[in-house]
Amino acid sequence: MESLLEGLVMAAQLILALSILVGVHEFGHLIAARLFGMRVEQYSIGFPPKIFGFKVGQTEYSLGAIPLGGFVKISGMIDESLDTEGLSEEPKPWEFRSKPAWQRLIVMMGGIIVNVITGILIFVFMTYVNGVSYFPKEEVNKNGIMAYELAQEIGLKTGDKIIKLNGHDYENFSDLRSAEAIFADNGYYTVERNGEIIDIPIPGDLVEKLSEKNVKFIEPLFPFNVNQVAPGSGADKGGLKAGDQILSIAGEPVSFFQELKPILEQYKGQTIDVNVLRDGSSLTLPIKVDVDATLGFSSEMLLASKHQDYTFMQAIPEGVDMAFETVWANAKGLGKIFSGEVSASKSISSPIGIAQMYGGTWDWNRFWYLTGVISMILAFMNFLPIPALDGGHVMFLTYEMISGRAPSDKFLEVAQKAGMVILLSIMVFAIGNDLFKNLF
Repeated sequence: MESLLEGLVMAAQLILALSILVGVHEFGHLIAARLFGMRVEQYSIGFPPKIFGFKVGQTEYSLGAIPLGGFVKISGMIDESLDTEGLSEEPKPWEFRSKPAWQRLIVMMGGIIVNVITGILIFVFMTYVNGVSYFPKEEVNKNGIMAYELAQEIGLKTGDKIIKLNGHDYENFSDLRSAEAIFADNGYYTVERNGEIIDIPIPGDLVEKLSEKNVKFIEPLFPFNVNQVAPGSGADKGGLKAGDQILSIAGEPVSFFQELKPILEQYKGQTIDVNVLRDGSSLTLPIKVDVDATLGFSSEMLLASKHQDYTFMQAIPEGVDMAFETVWANAKGLGKIFSGEVSASKSISSPIGIAQMYGGTWDWNRFWYLTGVISMILAFMNFLPIPALDGGHVMFLTYEMISGRAPSDKFLEVAQKAGMVILLSIMVFAIGNDLFKNLF
């Protein structure tokens, strides 16, 4: 029942996000078309069958039952509807095809432009409302990093202090997993290890491995104290109290939170000695380890974070940077797929994979962050020169403006069909890939 509820929450978040983004994208086309006197016959969020609709003036506004896209039907334009009826007649003044190429180009760019604006606004407002919290480099390097299996594969070790990224200083620990780190050509970490300075190359396929489900890479080593003890737990019955500092478990020294689980995994269901420091005195407590390898307490992490608040004007350049970093990362990622450094099966997600990113609980911060990311990705992907995407129309219109000759309606119709086959093939591949990853 719980997994069903989580699935419904994932689906609801995805549908809401896509409805917002598709709605503003198609609205961008509609506004631009209206600006140049073109007739817009239909504006739809979602694909047919139609759930409901209403007509205002010459435009029908509708909601489709398949919430994976939408469309605007502009008179005299060959689009995904492949409606060519009436194209054999002379162009009417209100038709798309009767307008100058530069006006048609702006109409086709309208959706992309509005998606970019939407993404930027989301990041700007999130930065303004929430500010930015992070672990600064100096604080993390008091103890170094926890290097999980993937980090160890590339040469990092637990306790390493990362002092530079690609030869440059950094401030925010999250920079070490940013697009600048994992997409850089010939990128590397500079680490201090036992007093020695070492460069660790960042392999080109790191982004592929990071995309795998539940993979861990690096995180700060967290010193900790006991925060709250669960009533009736092994920790409670054994006498553990809030504020205790755990020194050792079953004789094994413990300094950081990440060391707890590997030790406790060895003693599931057993009663072990836990040595703690309390009010300056050392105590040894007999505590039973639960079957899920926990003692029954929450931790207070003793690593200081920084928080930066922004005025609205300060949030604008920060939001713009965040938005376009998403575009840059996707462009680099696409380049790695085409170069063969990264496999498409590890990098392309369908709506199933995107829904899983939203998660089974409704978190508005996460919702708006992911929606901002997706808005920028939609703008980037739509700009690709593939027929049936806006970028395909832009490509043909640019050719017309440069050459002075417009492609024939027949050519555009065939190109549109070919583009739709390409897009449907990619979608089928992505859905099949996500289903395979979840089932196996």
